[in-house]
Amino acid sequence: MGVDGRALLSGVMAPLVTPMERPGVPSAAAAPPLLESLAAAGVRSLMLFGSNGEGPLLPTSALGVFCAEVAARWRSLTGDGPVLVNVTAAGTAEALERVSAVADAGPDAVVVSPPIYYRHRTDELVAHYAAFAAQPVPVVAYNVPRYSNPFTPELIDEVLAMPHVVGVKDSSGDLALFGLLVAAARRRRDVGVSQGSETQLVAGLEGGADGIVPGVANLAPRLCTELYAAYRDGRVVAADTAQETVDTLLALHTVRPGVPAVKAVLDARGLCPPHVAAPLAPCSAAERAALLDLLAPLEEHLIARP
Repeated sequence: MGVDGRALLSGVMAPLVTPMERPGVPSAAAAPPLLESLAAAGVRSLMLFGSNGEGPLLPTSALGVFCAEVAARWRSLTGDGPVLVNVTAAGTAEALERVSAVADAGPDAVVVSPPIYYRHRTDELVAHYAAFAAQPVPVVAYNVPRYSNPFTPELIDEVLAMPHVVGVKDSSGDLALFGLLVAAARRRRDVGVSQGSETQLVAGLEGGADGIVPGVANLAPRLCTELYAAYRDGRVVAADTAQETVDTLLALHTVRPGVPAVKAVLDARGLCPPHVAAPLAPCSAAERAALLDLLAPLEEHLIARP
C-alpha cells in the first residue's frame, strides 16, 4: 500500500476519548476544545474509538459522522496529522462493517486487535487479520490482551508478515513480548511500532518503539510530548522524570478506573462532557471531587483549559 508505518506511528498519538452530547451518542460538535488543546501541546496523531474512546461500546451506526468531522478538524489543526480508527469487534464481519462505516473519514489506517469475547486458535486469528487485505486502508495490529485474544510469538510472525499490516501497537506491558514485536517489525523496512503501556513509555522507546500512545495524553498531552522529545534528544534524565510524573498521574485510576475518571477531569476543565456509553456510568460527585483533589498538585502538567 506504500504506507511508511514507522513514519505513521512516530511521535505522540492520543487515543482520544469520545465527547458525547448525551450518554452513548458521540458529538463531533463537542470535540474542538479538546482537539485544539491536544494540537497546541504537540500531539501529532489521533486514534479514535479505542479503549479510551469507548469504541466497542458504540454501535457501528454511531461511528461515521463523528469520525469524519473529527478527522477533518484534526487535519485542519495539524496540517497532516494522522488519524487512525480502531475497528475492533467480536467478529470479523462486524470489524469489516466498521471499516466501511468510517471510510468517508479517510483514515490513515485502521487499528485492529484480535477479536474480543471468544477465545480463538491461532489459525482463526490469522484469518481474521488476512480478511482485511482487500480493504483500501492499511492495518495497524493492536495487542491488548486485557480485552482480547493475546498475541503469541507465532501470531506475531504471521500477522506482521502481511503486506497490508503496516504497524503494531502493544499495550500488554510485557517487555519481552514487546521485544518480539519490534524484532518482527524490523524484518520489514517500513513497519512501525508504538508503545501503549503508560508505565513503560520510556522503556518502549528504549526497546525500539517509533512512538507512544498513552491514554494519559488526554489529560497531560504536553507531558507526553516532552517525554518523547526528551528521549529522542538523548535527555535521559528528563525522559525518566517525565515518566515518573506520568506514573503519578495514573493514580487517578485508583479513585475511579478508566474513561469515566478521565472525562470527569476533562469536564472540570471545560474540554469534554462527562457522558459515557452504557453500561459505563459517569463519576459521582464524590469521585469527581476526589479526582480533582488528587490531581491539584499536578496542575502544571494538566491539559490547558480553553
